[in-house]
Amino acid sequence: MGQRVSKSLQEKSKEIIIVIKTILVTGGAGFIGSNFVRYIYNKYPDYKIIVLDALTYAGFIENLPVDINKENGDRLSFWYGNVKNGELVDTLVSQSDVVVHFAAETHVTRSIYDNYIFFETDVLGTQVIANAALKYKNHVERFIHISTSEVYGTARSEKMNEEEPLMPMSPYAAAKVGADRLVYSYWATYELPFVIIRPFNNYGPYQHLEKAVSRFITSCILDEPIRVHGDGSVARDFIFVEDTCRAIDRVMHADIEKVKGEIFNVASEHHRTILSIAQDVVRMMGKDESIIKFIGDRPGQVFRHTGDIAKIQRILGWSPEISWEEGLGKTIEWYRKNRHLWEKQLWMRAVPIITKSGKRELH
Repeated sequence: MGQRVSKSLQEKSKEIIIVIKTILVTGGAGFIGSNFVRYIYNKYPDYKIIVLDALTYAGFIENLPVDINKENGDRLSFWYGNVKNGELVDTLVSQSDVVVHFAAETHVTRSIYDNYIFFETDVLGTQVIANAALKYKNHVERFIHISTSEVYGTARSEKMNEEEPLMPMSPYAAAKVGADRLVYSYWATYELPFVIIRPFNNYGPYQHLEKAVSRFITSCILDEPIRVHGDGSVARDFIFVEDTCRAIDRVMHADIEKVKGEIFNVASEHHRTILSIAQDVVRMMGKDESIIKFIGDRPGQVFRHTGDIAKIQRILGWSPEISWEEGLGKTIEWYRKNRHLWEKQLWMRAVPIITKSGKRELH
């Protein structure tokens, strides 16, 4: 959407063009989605942001940068609805220049417990919004699909680049593979300006308590044991959520010819064992390591993820800026200061599953 305005520059009347973009963010009340909405809201005051979210257990109105009871329709508008609602999605996509598609069920353990909704939301929901982008292809400048590193499965090389075979090891990962390849097929078939981003493990403020880092931090705050799967040797590449937002920003504003049809990893290129993460949290929060308790290994466990970011560095000049220690410190501080926001999630921190040995455990 363009707007032509006149301004005085150095006492000379001069006509300029200001392009005001409208960004549709699906799943914008969730963890990474809401961090991205706040990032864009603060960085680009001329942009209009439309948030679509079904407000499942992992999405909260309080995650948004404004009180929607006081501001809803000016710079940021919120729509309560499901991404599978074709009529609603069509309406919102028709108003948007850019679509950033976060909406998905995302928890590996929960997908073992209840997998149907993962395929319903992650695959069919993506099909609905991809079809809307196809319908309004003359208006939508680009469609950015947020995939996940879980599509790769366990690393088979030192670092996982975008050419790594997709070997999902959980129902969640399989659902995200379906969505990932669906988006790619729309680019290949219809030549739509679609881009896929595969973030590795994100952590930071506003993350649901079911995730490892937020669960470990809140366990320390509550003086409860920290549960670690297996022997804690599985390893993940953790990236602070603000760095992920910067990467999406780069993709959103890059020359479309550089990014359409492309896939970009977003990672730190360093993996950490889950046990070492628990130990770092305990150390930084002044607790004793005796609070770390080991439980059974999770079914479909990925042993290691380590991302290769050479491609996004080369094409877009993006690299992470926030170190693990700095990001973990910021995250701990947020959970300490915002107990009123996360206490309502306590009942959903643990999921009952049957382990490989047949034992029922809370994971």
